[in-house]
Amino acid sequence: MALALRVPEELSARVPAEQRGPGRDRSSVRLLVSRGTDATHHRFPELPSVLRAGDLLVVNTSPTLAAAVDGRLGHARVVVHVSTRGDDGRWAVELRDPDDRGTTRPRAGGPAGSVVVLPGGVRLTYEEPLAAGSERLWWVQATGDVPALLGRRGRPIRYSYTERDQPLAAYQTVFALPYVSGAGSAEMPSAARPFTESIVSRLVSRGVQFAPITLHTGVASAESHEPPYAERFEVPEASARLINAARAAGQNVIAVGTTAVRAVESAVDGDGSVRAARGWTDLVVTPERGVRVVDGLLTGLHEPAASHLLMLEAVAGRAAVDRAYEEALRGRYLWHEFGDVHLILPEERPHAVRCSGNRE
Repeated sequence: MALALRVPEELSARVPAEQRGPGRDRSSVRLLVSRGTDATHHRFPELPSVLRAGDLLVVNTSPTLAAAVDGRLGHARVVVHVSTRGDDGRWAVELRDPDDRGTTRPRAGGPAGSVVVLPGGVRLTYEEPLAAGSERLWWVQATGDVPALLGRRGRPIRYSYTERDQPLAAYQTVFALPYVSGAGSAEMPSAARPFTESIVSRLVSRGVQFAPITLHTGVASAESHEPPYAERFEVPEASARLINAARAAGQNVIAVGTTAVRAVESAVDGDGSVRAARGWTDLVVTPERGVRVVDGLLTGLHEPAASHLLMLEAVAGRAAVDRAYEEALRGRYLWHEFGDVHLILPEERPHAVRCSGNRE
């Protein structure tokens, strides 16, 4: 999907909301709400009044890692974006060239046998591309403790549309949980960023429920907008029950972020019920595949060529997404992980019990 629009450079959110205004959940974050082709404009603190009692928010508990670290490839300075740890102990990494703005430019990885030296004597030996036909992400063998190195010398991954480096706390959501293993996301599950404890408390008071899942995101394709690679996920038994109960009661199941959609839709069995599941998912949600469980989606605003827009189209339909993005541009909403958010809800319908099977 490629929308026929161009996002002006000045609409990129260059700093976090709390540096533009009074806080993450205050008037500095705007909320575009879509129901079919109808769009309304709000501020994020109005979210509890937009949702209804019994609605279920599926939230990602993955913490964001300080996944960028400086290194050397021969005599050249490079920046390594650490994406994912495989079951065999290897790491998937992306190699980048530093630029004069403190950010990075893409560069091809490899060739096989190349060695990148990181601080503390950690060495990465390139073995093979993560996917055939792409030189962006490679599997490497690492000598040394990579999670410990990231904890000491890493920083959050930053792209050129941001103004400056930010502390890791700026990339954590209120739902993030620490993992003893050091697991987490290379890039922030950013749709949940505007939530605060106060907003969560108001939603609970309103009767909105929460179902936690985990999906550890890898490094996104910021320039070429490739579909996501396989990522590690878990849908706990308790969350699966909550989702199934909400659907059976005719309540909306709303994913907070595209990561939550990918996790939940990867845990659907043959009869359309969500089951506890964990492991790796390579699911790419497209309009052709559709969604089987998710009714709505809270997400950031993505570039017109981004593969994530295919997921939005699967949830809401092409006409609704086109209309919403026209409204976002007209209203001068801010794009990217520090920007404004878009809530896609189903069109209003009578409150009725619906079948828990597959919905076409």
